[in-house]
Amino acid sequence: MTTKTVSDTRASTIESRDQLIARFASGEKPAERWRIGTEHEKFVYATGDHHAPSYDEPGGIRALLGELEQHGWRPVTEDGNVIAMSGADGSISLEPAGQFELSGAPLENLHQTCAETGRHLAQVKAAGEKLGIGFLGLGMWPDKTRAELPIMPKGRYAIMLRHMPRVGTMGLDMMLRTCTIQVNLDYASEADMVKKFRVGLALQPLATALFANSPFTEGKPNGFLSYRSHIWSDTDPARTGMLPFVFEDGFGYERYAEYMLDVPMYFVYREGRYIDAAGLSFRDFLRGELSVLPGEKPTIEDWDDHLSTAFPEVRLKTFLEMRGADGGPWNRICALPAFWVGLLYDSVALDAAWDLVKHWTLDERQALRDAVPKLGLSAPIAGGGQLRDIAGAVLDIAHGGLKARARVSAAGEDETGFLEPLREIVRAGKVPAERLLDLYHGDWGGDVSRVYRAASF
Repeated sequence: MTTKTVSDTRASTIESRDQLIARFASGEKPAERWRIGTEHEKFVYATGDHHAPSYDEPGGIRALLGELEQHGWRPVTEDGNVIAMSGADGSISLEPAGQFELSGAPLENLHQTCAETGRHLAQVKAAGEKLGIGFLGLGMWPDKTRAELPIMPKGRYAIMLRHMPRVGTMGLDMMLRTCTIQVNLDYASEADMVKKFRVGLALQPLATALFANSPFTEGKPNGFLSYRSHIWSDTDPARTGMLPFVFEDGFGYERYAEYMLDVPMYFVYREGRYIDAAGLSFRDFLRGELSVLPGEKPTIEDWDDHLSTAFPEVRLKTFLEMRGADGGPWNRICALPAFWVGLLYDSVALDAAWDLVKHWTLDERQALRDAVPKLGLSAPIAGGGQLRDIAGAVLDIAHGGLKARARVSAAGEDETGFLEPLREIVRAGKVPAERLLDLYHGDWGGDVSRVYRAASF
């Protein structure tokens, strides 16, 4: 989730609806300027007893952030609390229950992305060793109840925690008990954005299956392979989902702006504090009729904040966010951007991926999305068969796209090797969650605490 790091200058008042649409157009870049931004979250736990550290306890989250200053990270504060760090590798932020997130810098190739991930993990592990803290790479807390988890001192989270139970049954689980990997990618034009958005939505269930890594809840199997993905099915229907309108004729920046105007607000940020606007309308804000700020109109910064409060499977800002993957180990953090860069950053690969899914109907796409959290690669697909039947073909397309990019490391290797963890999953026919369940029912003897040894960084 976004951490506010910019100064609170409110000079760019929105005077017309066209400015909302133009914000998306401002993200257009020629292919040579396309970048890769990778975000990944991990659970933080005390190595002694596996509890989730609170912010202020000795050796807790505040102390962990402080340890990172020696690696060149600069603190970002809110109400006197350090709630994020800023540095050359992007930003480190806190999710609501202390999940640790790196929002990486925009990088040119996957070699840089994986090196950035390695630096980050080395730094947090070194800090963790001093404090008795470990880091767990899963999509959901395997053993914690909501009540056992701390809350981080961030204003927007307090607003969201109050609002979530009003609109769904699992929003608090999303906030407190899940971790994800995401990748942010560029587009050249409105038409390019549309095609990437459509391919990204249609194939997001495959990414969910390949990265499914959340089969446990409160110490027991939960009946799902990606419970994290299932949670989104009843978090807040006004701001989640597969966005059927993206596949309609005429979709583009304007239609997405209309969607976002229909998404209820969470907050407005003013003078260093978050004002609760949960459930209010951005359309009213545009007219200067927002009840919590009467007479005031929004700025472009307010629009950017609002764009960050929708959570569909693919999200548009001034770039596209691919949002379907569970948290996992280092090699899968590198594999997710490889998957999407291979599919979306080469025109031949993008066309091939679209040809594979363009005949799927709205109902068929939704049925796949609904089935994947429980069935993974066994989920049925349009036309018969299972998702596993096209997984290899999609990885072949991504491989071809990465090969065509020809971005070579100092060792002379291209980017295709980053797909290997996904290739291995397809060859074995088992997604990560199924491997964990095999261990739980086998060597672990039903003791889910063994996952801390198996899935820690």
